[in-house]
Amino acid sequence: MSNTNKEIPSSKLKIIPLGGLEQIGMNITAFEYGDSIIVVDCGLAFPQDDMLGIDLVIPDVTYIKDNYEKLKGFVITHGHEDHIGSIAYVLSQVPAPVYATRLTMGLIEHKLEEYDKDHAALGTRLMDTVRRKTVTFGQSINLGDFRIEFIRTNHSIVDAAALAIYSPVGCVVHTGDFKVDYTPVYGDAIDLQRFAEIGKKGVLALLCDSTNAERPGFTPSEKTLAPIFDDIFEENKNTRIFVATFASNVDRVRQIINTAYKFGRRVAVEGRSMVNIIDTAQRLECIDIPENTLATLDEMKDIPADRQVIITTGSQGESMAALSRMADGTHRKITIGAGDTVIFSSHPIPGNEKPVTRIINSLLQKGVNVVFQDVHVS
Repeated sequence: MSNTNKEIPSSKLKIIPLGGLEQIGMNITAFEYGDSIIVVDCGLAFPQDDMLGIDLVIPDVTYIKDNYEKLKGFVITHGHEDHIGSIAYVLSQVPAPVYATRLTMGLIEHKLEEYDKDHAALGTRLMDTVRRKTVTFGQSINLGDFRIEFIRTNHSIVDAAALAIYSPVGCVVHTGDFKVDYTPVYGDAIDLQRFAEIGKKGVLALLCDSTNAERPGFTPSEKTLAPIFDDIFEENKNTRIFVATFASNVDRVRQIINTAYKFGRRVAVEGRSMVNIIDTAQRLECIDIPENTLATLDEMKDIPADRQVIITTGSQGESMAALSRMADGTHRKITIGAGDTVIFSSHPIPGNEKPVTRIINSLLQKGVNVVFQDVHVS
């Protein structure tokens, strides 16, 4: 016989930022209800100038360790370093299932493989111990007291997702990083209709920490850059062209390659992170590259300079990135100088203005033509 007067234990939904709030990088947030914890994203940050001897900054996950019996899984919004960069380190301490969309999962698996190689002496492989599930847009997964729905968004990386996190006390929407792009280079536009449907049903909280999201106005579509690249290539058709951009911006790389193909140029991709991401994107069919367009740096030696395009990392002035080594004259295979054109297809992330300026000054001193304005969308 049921007891209609039975007292129901009260429970609250806890949202616990472990990094990322009011800072650039290291995004990671825990959601806790009852005996269930899910973690959204697992990023890293890059060291400040005063962090001497520090390569990467990873979040403090002591709270997750202390409540490990509640941990149901990691749910990842997209594949940028500030959202997945710490995942191998964290999973080695608190192993749990990982859920992400196609390209995001491909990049995560690459990080797990690299971690396993670097820590082979430990005898434990994350690729073998961590359960992974690739999720499609519109799909929901159940993790303890939570149900998480993946919603399509647009961003400067393919397969970005927002999350509707349903709990017994209501729904929280986590946007991830996003932009509203009605004409994306790859895939469909952001699913604004689904956001509206969820909003009509009622939302407890909206978590939105995307860079520039609070600025008035709108962001141009990524596709608006195609004619700009065409014009720059036309203006510099007698020079070797370098394009520095974010390694993860697969759509940007795709447009640069398309313009290069249009002008009869071969393309080499330089920078470890960019090579890894483009290889993964090709394998998962997230980028379509015209046949006989890509070349290795060794093959570039036999190609006239005015038929070369080199897409490189280092647009943020990172000291060990490929463009920095070219500017400093320490790159093993590429010497850059007068007669070359370098296009910065990015804006400096807040805090990176000084290293970016240093790279530009070094290039200008070498007689390089530097193109910086109007070759990026936020």
